Amino acid sequence: MIDSEEHRKRVSDLDRQPRFIAGREIYLDWEGFFWDPADWSEEVANILALESGIEILTETHWKVLCFFREYYSCHGRAPMNRHLKEGTGISLKEIGALFPEGIRLGARRLAGLPNPKSCF
Repeated sequence: MIDSEEHRKRVSDLDRQPRFIAGREIYLDWEGFFWDPADWSEEVANILALESGIEILTETHWKVLCFFREYYSCHGRAPMNRHLKEGTGISLKEIGALFPEGIRLGARRLAGLPNPKSCF
C-alpha cells in the first residue's frame, strides 16, 4: 500500500505534459501552467501569449508579468488580488482586460507560475 504523499506524487506526475517551446522541453500541467517556474523565459511568455490571442506583450503586460514573478520569488506564492492591484498600480478590471483568459489563466500562467489548484 502506498502512502498519500506518494500517491499524490504519482497522480501529479501523470498531469505533467512536456512541450517544446522556443527549442526547449518544458513541462506544463493539464491547464498549461508551468511545472517548474524556472523554465520560464520572456521568449516562452511571448510564444504562449500568441497562442492565447495576444499578438504583442506591451509594457503594461510585462509590468503585470514581472510583478507576478517577483512576488512569487519573494513569497513562494502568487499575490492576492489586493497585492496585485497595489503592486502594479493597475485595477483588477484593467489587468483582466489585458489577458483574454483573465488573471489566473492568462497573467498568472504567462508569468510562469504553477497552477494554484496543484498547490497544497
